[in-house]
Amino acid sequence: MIRLPIDQAVEQLARQVTSRRGGRLFVPFGPGEVLALKATLEATHGLADRICFVGAPIPGINRSDWSALSDTATSEGTFVSGDWREAFEAGRFTLRPLTWFQTFHWLAATPLDAAVFQVSPPGPDGQVTLSVASDLAPAVMRRADVFKLAIINPNLPAVNGPAWPLEAFDLVCETDHPVLDYDAGALDPAFEVIAGHIADVAPEGASLQFGVGKAGVAALKGLRGRRGLKIHSGMVTDPLVDLLDEAAVDSVVTGLAAGTARLRERLGDRRIRFEPSDHTHDIRVLASIPRLVAVNSALEIDLFGQANAEFQNGRQISGVGGLTDFLRGARLSDGGVPIIALPASARGDSISRIVPRLSPGCVSVPRADVGVVITEHGVADLRGLDLDARARALIDIAGPTHRDRLATAWDEMRRSL
Repeated sequence: MIRLPIDQAVEQLARQVTSRRGGRLFVPFGPGEVLALKATLEATHGLADRICFVGAPIPGINRSDWSALSDTATSEGTFVSGDWREAFEAGRFTLRPLTWFQTFHWLAATPLDAAVFQVSPPGPDGQVTLSVASDLAPAVMRRADVFKLAIINPNLPAVNGPAWPLEAFDLVCETDHPVLDYDAGALDPAFEVIAGHIADVAPEGASLQFGVGKAGVAALKGLRGRRGLKIHSGMVTDPLVDLLDEAAVDSVVTGLAAGTARLRERLGDRRIRFEPSDHTHDIRVLASIPRLVAVNSALEIDLFGQANAEFQNGRQISGVGGLTDFLRGARLSDGGVPIIALPASARGDSISRIVPRLSPGCVSVPRADVGVVITEHGVADLRGLDLDARARALIDIAGPTHRDRLATAWDEMRRSL
């Protein structure tokens, strides 16, 4: 292990990466995006040349196109976003359409030359944690074939989760740099109502999972006032603090903590445990959790029950992430409820998000994996329903102004099946 100032450490890291044929560097994303690394690469012309940045940036949390750090840089990930859409179209960003569980195993095996990790300061035992981003990085930390740089950030809290001694890293530096904040924002009127519907279908003593965005905020808000809740989720956000304060939550298992200082200050709570994504998203683990309520969202759902979470007007704008991991796990859970929650319409009710049929190539979740669909107009439990009953249930929770058109479209499609 060698200690250097951050500018020298990043220069040595860049040389280590580009001296090899692959030039592939793992960087953590989500709330663990290494802003100090990006700033250092930007400050020195040519330092990012010929580097391929490998990781899993998350739309809505991560906003930077790392391939833009150099004319010869590229990147790889499992989501597309408007923030790096230009790189995707230009061929500088390579999309790997993987679930979050699959992403962990991809990072455990894909060729890598080096990796950078943002870690909490060493504790009394001399160990550092991956703090707010303990989900995917352990897949790379476990590898003996990768050169590793640790950037110690005093703004990162130590967590109860994967930890390593500094000797596990080849290079160590330290920087006092801001941690990336995330705020899903206030709930709009539709999601305020959806929060109540989620509470209605969630059993007592539920274990809750939620994704990024408004659906997760609605799930947490809807269950305020409960007791004996457990959380098993790929990520947690600021509204978790309210449940902790109300003693509503007995235990939390997560891999990411995406929020503000308000959340980070509470991550040492004895009820919170961080686990890698090969645990949090493993369908075998999820199936063993009683009453797992998985709350996620999608862009649109058709009358067959298929969901699109990735495409808008036929253009890729997102990815699957943990959506199917958790829907399938909750489906197998004893008393579990697999939920897709979304507003019934968009753009001032001019567009229905329940559509007759998804466009070809836009299926993110096949109909057999969609269980319960919730909009502000109600709950459609599709589990066990026949083809026509599924369509009727979805039409009933569509926006009222769109229901007649959807019913007519279903009648026409049904005759052609």
